[in-house]
Amino acid sequence: MLRDELKKEIAKITGLADVKISEPERSEYGDFTTNAAFRHGNADEIARALRKNSLVEKVEVKNKFINIFLKDEAILKELDAKISFPKKKEKFSVEYLDANPTGPVHLGHARSGFYGDALSKVLTKLGYKVTREFYVNNARASLQIRSLGRTALGRGEEYRHEQLNRLLKNPKIQKQLEKISDESEAGFLLAKFIHKENETLLKEKAKIVFDVFFEEESLYESGAVKRVLGTMGERGVTHKKEGALWFRASEYGDTEARVLVRSTGEPTYLLPDIAYHLNRIEERKHDFLINIFGADHHGYGTRLLGALRAIGVNTARISIMNVQIVRFMEKGKEVKMSKRRGVFITLEELLEEVGLNVCRWFFLERSLSTHLDFNLDLAKERSEKNPVYYVQYALVRMQSILEKSAARNSKLQKEFGHKAERDLAMKILRYPEILEDISRDYQAHRLTTYAYELAQTFSAFYRDVKVLGSKREGELLYLVARAKETLADVLKLLGVSQPEKM
Repeated sequence: MLRDELKKEIAKITGLADVKISEPERSEYGDFTTNAAFRHGNADEIARALRKNSLVEKVEVKNKFINIFLKDEAILKELDAKISFPKKKEKFSVEYLDANPTGPVHLGHARSGFYGDALSKVLTKLGYKVTREFYVNNARASLQIRSLGRTALGRGEEYRHEQLNRLLKNPKIQKQLEKISDESEAGFLLAKFIHKENETLLKEKAKIVFDVFFEEESLYESGAVKRVLGTMGERGVTHKKEGALWFRASEYGDTEARVLVRSTGEPTYLLPDIAYHLNRIEERKHDFLINIFGADHHGYGTRLLGALRAIGVNTARISIMNVQIVRFMEKGKEVKMSKRRGVFITLEELLEEVGLNVCRWFFLERSLSTHLDFNLDLAKERSEKNPVYYVQYALVRMQSILEKSAARNSKLQKEFGHKAERDLAMKILRYPEILEDISRDYQAHRLTTYAYELAQTFSAFYRDVKVLGSKREGELLYLVARAKETLADVLKLLGVSQPEKM
């Protein structure tokens, strides 16, 4: 990639190991810009050296920022190079969505699910071995499973919802429940059926893929939870108080000590979570772990990482991303997800309301660390005002040009005839840069931003440059084909369809 070649050159000039080079906000500031001079100290020296590089047309210094303009021939040569990402040794375990098996997949899970799915696809494309994981909270020892079982046996009302009521009317389930009196066993049974339905929804309707559905109960059955307790005790990071077992979390970055085992004997979520992370690192030998936690887990990561450090785990290879809350907006006002008002509250109902393409795009538009306003009016809009349709229209237009062209063969152009051609070529070349950036900081929302910008850049090219019937039709067709190939690939990573006609 051109960016990587320039980074190496600047590193060689300055002696800096971690040179930062990026796309300027405005094209008049060049094709790339770097702030290396802020650390190196002499911007003019760096600029003089860069001007000798065969890729560089000119270099300008603005307030110590070094703006780099590339030669057209360098851009065209790179455009013709095949993008390939070699297989890598590192193994990733990406855990996301994690809808509790006590009810349907709700909208709070959707953002995590679509984000984890897209991020996993990017890492896989870049050559990493990726395991996509769903952690099933189905332990018989958990309070939620016991509460589910209590309701199933007619002794309570918690977790009662349409899905549970329907399942409880199933003769097969009724027959099995007749043989069960223990609330934990009843909850474990119902959790299995609820999870199976949720798994089918995610696979068939949401197109969210998982390689592993890891059951929390297996950590108790294998003795992994018991081993964690033993290790923490040996390391002296636990103590007993008021009949409960506590982790000395405040000594490992948390604000206070945290309960591992309640005085009644039930474990908290933290204990099996520690065991689950050890399984991913020590038993299944993953190099990096990524966890995408829900909005109700803010602050939880601190105690989890602290507990892992307390037993000797290198937590530098564990990343925790917290999903911020999603608000649904209609006619400028927030829509409360109320079943009483007949407003959809589950992922399945939202998919039926606005469709899969819109769902995936809108949930992937913003960083997980920012609040997301899901505009229902815009989501239902079937025009170019809707960013999904705008991008898909651009793809269809590219396909139409390719189909209508009389040119038998497309070929790489020798020079740019218009600025719009150069802009489109540069935007296409940004794609592998975007993917590599995502692999470093896991900000998968860059995909939607890039897809929209590529569609915009192509629309400007389509407006300003005549392709069909032009003397340079074959050359311009090559550029259109590369743009279509790139945009289609981005949409594939996003899980958005790539229509040929609209």
